[in-house]
Amino acid sequence: MSEAGSRQSQTFAFAMITSLFFMWGFVHNLDPILIPHLRRSFELSVLQSALVDSAVFIAYFVMALPAGMLIRRIGYKWAMIFGLMLFALGALLFIPAADTHRYAFFLGALFIIACGLAVLETAANPYISMLGQPERAVQRLNLAQSFNGLAATLAPIVGARLILVEGVPDAQLQSMPEGLRQATLAAEAASVKGPYLAIALVIIVIAVIFYFLKMPALGGTSEAAPAVPAGTALAQALRKPSIRRAAIAQFFYVGAQVCVFSFFILFASQAAGVSRVAAADYLGWGCGLAFVCGRFAGTWLMKYFSSARLLFAYALACAGLSIVAMFASGLPSVAAVIGIAFFMSIMFPTIFALGIRDAGADTEMGSSLIIMSIVGGAVLPLLFGWVSDASGSLQYGYAAPLLCFLVIAWFARTAAREPQRQAAISPDGALQHV
Repeated sequence: MSEAGSRQSQTFAFAMITSLFFMWGFVHNLDPILIPHLRRSFELSVLQSALVDSAVFIAYFVMALPAGMLIRRIGYKWAMIFGLMLFALGALLFIPAADTHRYAFFLGALFIIACGLAVLETAANPYISMLGQPERAVQRLNLAQSFNGLAATLAPIVGARLILVEGVPDAQLQSMPEGLRQATLAAEAASVKGPYLAIALVIIVIAVIFYFLKMPALGGTSEAAPAVPAGTALAQALRKPSIRRAAIAQFFYVGAQVCVFSFFILFASQAAGVSRVAAADYLGWGCGLAFVCGRFAGTWLMKYFSSARLLFAYALACAGLSIVAMFASGLPSVAAVIGIAFFMSIMFPTIFALGIRDAGADTEMGSSLIIMSIVGGAVLPLLFGWVSDASGSLQYGYAAPLLCFLVIAWFARTAAREPQRQAAISPDGALQHV
């Protein structure tokens, strides 16, 4: 293939894979809409409603390592197609879940969607990282992830109007006979069927396009990796300090992001006294837009500042804003959370790219470990919910994100020093005296 043809092939592959970032961002950012919706429909506590996030992010823990092994066996393209089909299947299962009005069925459908997303993210993140010049990997991944941020803007706005239907007022609902009340709540829960059917159909179309797509081969890795036993490959990846630290940081980052986005509607309704639909607009036009602007701004700033140092500054900013969210009142507390969304925008792709930097043959399993650590999104929201229920205030739940951002600051500080440490080591492994 000519150089021009190769560039055109890379550009189209980049565009198609970037569409995956948008789609998984869209379905993830419907979760903050599902939480208040299902909380009302099934009359859940804050902690019980957090099981929505637990179902999603436990799937990442379960599926990430099998996804890495799948990539090594069948390659990036077929792994992405497999992930897309799981994604579509889970979205279609929302229809029987709504028809039966069982909370466990909704959690099961979310789990299957997330299994598909785990495969997609395990494949797409490293593929985008390696699809071009190595020195621009962090910028390239941040650019692709910016469309994930665009989805974070649109999903709450669209989802609120399609899913958060204006139902019977709470006072009237409580006065109904039990049978009628349950039937009314079940009818409200059914509003999810149309949006998730549409998502499933779009995903099936994308899977068909990927089937016919010729994806460029990657330098530094192969679509058919050598037959190394999974345990050996995992041990090799775990021996790399950068991968271990990135997995820890990603655990806490995803936990923080889920706490911020998933509980925002409940938080804004309580802290600022706004309606659920108005809170969803704040989530979309506020947090979502701040998130996508932060991604584009961060990608631009990385031309002038090292990604690790920028990550360190952003983590400290998020920690400070978490304290404001805990103790301010009214709209200033909401504004603080919107500020957190801006500054945490670069964290996932930057942590990921720094973790697999120079991973070589350990890239696939390293990617799996970092994606596996997304299980933090199942754990930290439970802490957020427990603190909120125990204190009677969702604002105090921001102690959980505060802890997370401090851990990310540690990772960023360590990553910023890593090139200096490597430069101080001679080729034979001995420290140079400088």
